[in-house]
Amino acid sequence: MSWPSNPGDEILTLIDREVERQNTTIQLIASENFTSPAVIKATGSVLTNKYSEGYPAKRYYGGNEVIDEVENVARDRAKALFNAPHANVQPHSGANANMAVYLALLTPGDTVVGLGLDQGGHLTHGSPVNASGKLYNFVSYGVTPGDERIDMDQVRDIARTERPKLIVAGATAYARIIDPQPFREIADEVGAIFLFDAAHIAGLIAGGQHPNPMEHGADIMTFTTHKTLRGPRGGAILCTEALADTIDKSVFPGFQGGPLDHVIAAKALAFAEAATPEFRQYSAQVVRNASALAEALVGHGLRLVSGGTDNHLVLVDLRSFDPDLSGKKARLALDRAGISLNENTVPEDPRPPYITSGLRIGTPAVTTQGMAEPEMVTVAGLIHRTLVGREDEAELAAIKDEVQALCSKFVPYPA
Repeated sequence: MSWPSNPGDEILTLIDREVERQNTTIQLIASENFTSPAVIKATGSVLTNKYSEGYPAKRYYGGNEVIDEVENVARDRAKALFNAPHANVQPHSGANANMAVYLALLTPGDTVVGLGLDQGGHLTHGSPVNASGKLYNFVSYGVTPGDERIDMDQVRDIARTERPKLIVAGATAYARIIDPQPFREIADEVGAIFLFDAAHIAGLIAGGQHPNPMEHGADIMTFTTHKTLRGPRGGAILCTEALADTIDKSVFPGFQGGPLDHVIAAKALAFAEAATPEFRQYSAQVVRNASALAEALVGHGLRLVSGGTDNHLVLVDLRSFDPDLSGKKARLALDRAGISLNENTVPEDPRPPYITSGLRIGTPAVTTQGMAEPEMVTVAGLIHRTLVGREDEAELAAIKDEVQALCSKFVPYPA
């Protein structure tokens, strides 16, 4: 048969426009990155044609001999990368990975302890608008009012009082190292299972820039394969051998149907890339860039939550800079200037989550492009000028021209 002669011309044009946008604007969203051509090729491969419910050698469809090899390679590479006894590479996202873990280990109504959303936690750590908060009794811990770091005394007090079945560590907007060991000790004290959600920092763990939870007592580690890991959009679960069967059955058939085999192949490629010396150098540069960006932003009078960063992101509290400037207003102005980031709540934020008083800024994507500390100083200046001149369209246009000039030196996907 012949394929349609003019398929999706409008969509193909939009894809070209998105390539242009990514090549000509600054990407500072902490949960985004640029994938390698190999990962893109796998994600768009013929593996998308295959249906493969089940696991290698235990499928419900025929014709999976190649797919079984692909998934086994992905699982083996994930285990080796993070020194884990077992890996499930089928979750479609980090949120799916977390919910599969909850389904495996909890009964609706069970008590879980996790970082509050307004303190830097994730929707799936018990937000009342998320299934995690609707199905389970999440009790939230937070950061200290002083140094704005996770309050481990509070974690311990809550755990002793609530006797949770599960303790969750990890964050989506927290700029400091999260030490797994104290969480392990608290979990042991109260008889809880310890889950580390490494969605944002999986690449930093693989690259040696953050302690590996699987080597510091975590029973389970969930993570996303994009963000700092620089792979395709997706999720994965690592766990002890004792939990392997329970986790696998929860992912399928408990929570998902057929896996996305093209994405699993892309995950396998990303795991291989993350095991290289070049990736370790990349991860170290991500952290150096975040530190340089943080220092430069402080020099422009912006306050950073916790005073700085140890990882790939900085969290800016705009209230002392300009009480009238919300995170959403700032983000929209930066969009017009060609700088992409996101508004974010800050601790004790008086504004709602869709407005916020803060900005979350990350360095994974710009580091992939090849930018380093001098460019972070330039980027901080462009951000500051945009915030100050947000009502001046001529100034925003001038900044956008400077953004394009900078990006022309660091094009991620040249023609």
